[in-house]
Amino acid sequence: QVQLVESGGGSVQAGGSLRLSCAWSEYAYSRTCVGWFRQAPGKEREGVAAISKRLNIYYADSVKGRFSISRDNAKNALYLEMDSLTPEDTATYYCAADTPGGGCHSAAPNFNYWGQGTQVTVSS
Repeated sequence: QVQLVESGGGSVQAGGSLRLSCAWSEYAYSRTCVGWFRQAPGKEREGVAAISKRLNIYYADSVKGRFSISRDNAKNALYLEMDSLTPEDTATYYCAADTPGGGCHSAAPNFNYWGQGTQVTVSS
């Protein structure tokens, strides 16, 4: 069974940094793509960053240059370093895994395995 558990969310002031972590089960490793999505109240879940087994990386335009995704296969872990945070980054952040036909940059509906989410709040 694929299991993913996020941690590391919290509250920070604008301009600050946070690091999110996602621990995944060994079965999740069988999926090609792991990534981070976020959902703000009243908005659709959107992709933030994703990374393939081959370490191909994708970022949403809104986070390029500020966020960095990485994975440690030996530790079954996925990370998201978030710098220069703004209030617009406030959302619940989810870790997801799957092998979407459209590639790792596919939208949220193409991922079937999700963590429970971790809240990130950025105050101005």
